[in-house]
Amino acid sequence: MVKTPLGFSFAVADASFRGHKVQRTDLALTLCDVPATSAAVFTTNLFKAAPVLCAQENLKNSDGIRAVLINSGQANACTGDKGMSACLESQRLIEELFSLPKDAILPASTGVIGAHMDMQKWKDSASALKNSLGNASLEDFARAIMTTDAFPKFVGESIEIEGKEVRFAAVAKGAGMICPNMATMLSMVITDAKVSKEEWQEAFHYAVDKSFNRISVDGDTSTNDSLFGLASGKSNVTVPMDMLKKTLLKVLTDLSYLLVKDGEGATKVMHIDVSGAKSDADADAIARTIGHSQLVKTAMFGKDPNWGRIVAAAGRAHVDFDPNKMQVILCGIEIFANGEPRDMDIDAVFLEPFKETDIPIQIILQEGTGKAHLKASDLSHAYVSCNADYRS
Repeated sequence: MVKTPLGFSFAVADASFRGHKVQRTDLALTLCDVPATSAAVFTTNLFKAAPVLCAQENLKNSDGIRAVLINSGQANACTGDKGMSACLESQRLIEELFSLPKDAILPASTGVIGAHMDMQKWKDSASALKNSLGNASLEDFARAIMTTDAFPKFVGESIEIEGKEVRFAAVAKGAGMICPNMATMLSMVITDAKVSKEEWQEAFHYAVDKSFNRISVDGDTSTNDSLFGLASGKSNVTVPMDMLKKTLLKVLTDLSYLLVKDGEGATKVMHIDVSGAKSDADADAIARTIGHSQLVKTAMFGKDPNWGRIVAAAGRAHVDFDPNKMQVILCGIEIFANGEPRDMDIDAVFLEPFKETDIPIQIILQEGTGKAHLKASDLSHAYVSCNADYRS
């Protein structure tokens, strides 16, 4: 059970953004009792959705963020001035309804790019959202922001400092268009830790870089990617920076793993570790080339230990290394070294290991101290079906 950090409450409603054929909640609010210490990272895509632009402005101009507001079903991306006006109007509607100060909300949207918001649906569902406040849970929030997700994604962690509990909780949606270099899809982490803005931002960006920035499902970066962090301070406990970073990293690592595991149609999670590169950047380039390779991905889906696809991907990563020094260890078994495969019946050896969801892939280069890690999903028939039918 995930404990809710002190000072936070949730609300959800069915606004029918997908139409009346789909009966489920699609509007979610997290409300903080007090102005929260806030941090965020956003998409690096040049086409930034209206809610991304609004959230960025609110973080700069607000006297204190009080809420995160997310709708699913309509992305409000590439919608021009009309989309920006709709985002601002929905923000004002919720601020008035919940008696919040101006620009106190971080908005986010997910769904089909290019569709305009139906503001009447926002107005019709607002009272239901207000009535839900305090009666909804973090899991309800997670379900309301789902699109093609197979299951709701939420995690939590509690630590104790001098006999006092400090709670962390995080939630995310995302199954496709995941190749972040900042965050991934829509996500939120909340805590009742007492932290300064500078400490929170430092810990937040540290944890994001080592978790969300090291996952990939399909190599795509969305127009709407947003990851918010809110700290209420309600525990009245100051968490030392090293412990803050460690705890936040664990929460976001657990959550980012669920995102890869729930990649659209995913059946495997590749844990790609590259070491011995001349630099971390070189190691990262190799890890991402392997993780994004459609041939590697389809081999993993087919439970085929086709090491040739792995070494070929590493070799085209535009990284300088000696191929004869490279070592490949798959599921803990050395399969390639010194420029040639190890002598084994690979189909028999990997029959059992490839039945598992998690597939470790280690690449050792013997060129230096550079290293990198990436979690990536496989590529199945279901991914194609899901995305071919996405708008229908």
